[in-house]
Amino acid sequence: MHLLLAASFSLAQVLGYPQPLGMTATHDGRSIAYVLDERGVRSLWFASAPDFAPRKLWESGTDDGQELTNLNISDDGKYVVYVRGGSHDANWTERPWPDPNLSPVQSHLAVMSIPTAGGTPKLLADGDAPVISPDSTTVAFLHDPDQSVWTAPIDGSRDASRLFFDLVSDADLAYSPDGKEFAFTSERGDHSFIGIYRNPGTPLQFLVPTTNRDSGAVWSPDGLQVAFLRTPGAGGPPRDLVKRQARPWSIWVADVASGRAHEIWHSGGGLRDSVPGINGPQLNWLAGNNLMFISEQTNWPNIYEMNASGGRARDITPGSFMVEDTAISPDRSTIFYTANTGNASGDVARRHIFRVAASGGRPQQVTSGTDSQWWPQAVNGGAAYVNAGSREPFTIAFNGHKLNSDQIPADFPTASLVVPKLVSFKSTDGLTIQGTLFVPNGYSGKRPAVIFVHGGPPRQMMTNWHYFDYYSFGYGSNQYLANRGVVVLSVNYRLGIGYGHDFQYPAHAGPAGASEYNDIVAAAKYVQHLPDVDSKRIGIYGGSYGGYLTAMALAKNSDIFKVGADQHGVHDWSDFPEWYDAGNLHRYQQPDVKTFLKTAWLSSPDAYISTWRSPVLLIQGDNDRNVRFHQTVDLAERLRLAHVHYEELVIPNEIHGFLRWQSWLDADNAADAFLIRYLKP
Repeated sequence: MHLLLAASFSLAQVLGYPQPLGMTATHDGRSIAYVLDERGVRSLWFASAPDFAPRKLWESGTDDGQELTNLNISDDGKYVVYVRGGSHDANWTERPWPDPNLSPVQSHLAVMSIPTAGGTPKLLADGDAPVISPDSTTVAFLHDPDQSVWTAPIDGSRDASRLFFDLVSDADLAYSPDGKEFAFTSERGDHSFIGIYRNPGTPLQFLVPTTNRDSGAVWSPDGLQVAFLRTPGAGGPPRDLVKRQARPWSIWVADVASGRAHEIWHSGGGLRDSVPGINGPQLNWLAGNNLMFISEQTNWPNIYEMNASGGRARDITPGSFMVEDTAISPDRSTIFYTANTGNASGDVARRHIFRVAASGGRPQQVTSGTDSQWWPQAVNGGAAYVNAGSREPFTIAFNGHKLNSDQIPADFPTASLVVPKLVSFKSTDGLTIQGTLFVPNGYSGKRPAVIFVHGGPPRQMMTNWHYFDYYSFGYGSNQYLANRGVVVLSVNYRLGIGYGHDFQYPAHAGPAGASEYNDIVAAAKYVQHLPDVDSKRIGIYGGSYGGYLTAMALAKNSDIFKVGADQHGVHDWSDFPEWYDAGNLHRYQQPDVKTFLKTAWLSSPDAYISTWRSPVLLIQGDNDRNVRFHQTVDLAERLRLAHVHYEELVIPNEIHGFLRWQSWLDADNAADAFLIRYLKP
């Protein structure tokens, strides 16, 4: 039996890459803007045609944990508008806004503006979700905290003011192409309307108001029509809480002047016909009065095209793969999209960029190879995007030319990293599962292994660095463990994306039976049978949903999993009244809450404390807005009473997806050290 290797690099080195956090382009494709996070220092960058040489507009200077999101570039290219602060990946909104840096000054959610020629950012107002007027002079946004619509001059020359009064909060702000009208979603609880604002002297117009939920209005290029999505309003008889329910939807087009609207397309009633779960339907206008949208009706999220007057919708990206992000060329004749397919073996676990004519035809692969590319922006006759490999971290690229490769730190350990292998195995109930296997270099003899379980759960771990910062930190941690001589298997269990609608929405998953746990057990058995793995030294770790499955593994199968690190996982599904619509329990008709609560409890780690033997490290920020901190508080007390060894890393004021780079470094250092301590001979 061999000792674990000494690391040839530190976690700080392998997590010290520049991480892109967002990217956007002007409508004419002549400029791009993006955000980088370099060891917690967030910075804003701008580049324009013809060479797209990046220029830094602003940086935070410190690891202060304040987000930079919602990038917009004015059509004249003179300003970038963005939002600083907040918690945009939260499951619920909560104020005050996060303060992970423990600042004695309260944080705000702020709409900011900065000139691209250089200068100091201007605070426009407290708010979110800004959009810029077509004449590049005005910014509309959702005012914080009431979500009403306000505007401000883009240069900050005057104070912001409310644009119009609506009874409720609003969303989905959109200027008409000429800037004279303004579309929005009027959020009304169990239903919603598409509203149109024109001027202070004209009443608000609501397009074909019904009991449904209408949302996502997009203007036609000529400004005469608005297309929007319609789903049923909240209501109806109690649903079966254990079974999946279809979520039908339709597309409507309204003539704005008359207010008349008609349905041009509607989904079927099956489970695959539900509203797409990967970035939504992405409804948008194309050339020739046509519309595009994404549907999963064939089991795969593909792009469909149809005329705005109605008719047949055509699948213009047919195939057994996932379309994820889309972008439309300035003339609306070409759609760029990312998909997990391509001409190389293993592309199912990568992302490449494709293009297809809006009128249909054979899609063309724009990028290829063993790297991944995402976030396409249609610019200057081509595409800008983010590129990452298995060893090389993130760079911004334009038509194959890497724009900022010089920002990769000199001490980044590219040569010491491994190239993960794509593997597959059968789950304990027969379903085929894929994973990425990190095999250490330069190591002989029996080694320990660790199962890495991603969160989400609608995510897919790739054989490259991941586009979501949460999982890129996980990828770096897996590389570090492999560098220490640990075999790591990252599992793409059911509920994840990239393998079709049916795989993403399986029966009896989560609180309805935890069927996905079968895949975690199967992953452990797969690595146990690898010839160079010590079958008695298997650990597990993960965050969020991965934390939940880590806790399930330790609770149900301490005979297999000898140690684990559980980061902000769910431990008791029955402690979520939102699952069974507790607000309607006063009605005569009742859901079968008793059966659901029993199923949810038996799908939870807390139900199996009596068989939990393996040591665990519990990690969570106590300002978590996705999984309540009490889930960890409660589990810790249960473990104490059951005499199970546990250790804790609690990060004050941090949220679910840590906002500070130092928090990620501390958490990953603690998790890796804990796993290695118990897995070494």
